[in-house]
Amino acid sequence: MHFYFQYMSQWPDFQKVMLSPNGTIMGYMIGKAEGTGENWHGHVSAVTVAPEYRRLGLARKLMDFIEELSEKTFNCYFVDLFVRVTNTVAIEMYKHFGYVVYRTVMEYYSGNEDAYDMRKALGRDVQRKSMIPLSNPVHISDLKIPL
Repeated sequence: MHFYFQYMSQWPDFQKVMLSPNGTIMGYMIGKAEGTGENWHGHVSAVTVAPEYRRLGLARKLMDFIEELSEKTFNCYFVDLFVRVTNTVAIEMYKHFGYVVYRTVMEYYSGNEDAYDMRKALGRDVQRKSMIPLSNPVHISDLKIPL
């Protein structure tokens, strides 16, 4: 929990909650901007839509929100996210939104489950370098993951 509270205090612009007319939480997004140089990017830390509100376009709206914020306010090169390699439904959804599998991160999740680092280039990345997939997987211990 502390992890997400720190996100919310450091990156309030990257947090979004979608409410139904009666005040029920339909979905939310937690994100941040990070990196340096051409690796400056928006990062999706969590995106969730409640089961009863899925397939209504809410995930698309949340992703559009972070992409627009990353591009227009923070001048980022790309947006990235990590997703379990077994979560084929989410992977296909992100591909439909224009994301590509950039690399595999071994043992990213507890239980030693691997993740895909998926990316979508923004306007600043004119040559789309951020979306050129890496051929070899990396280990979680090789990543510098800032909060």
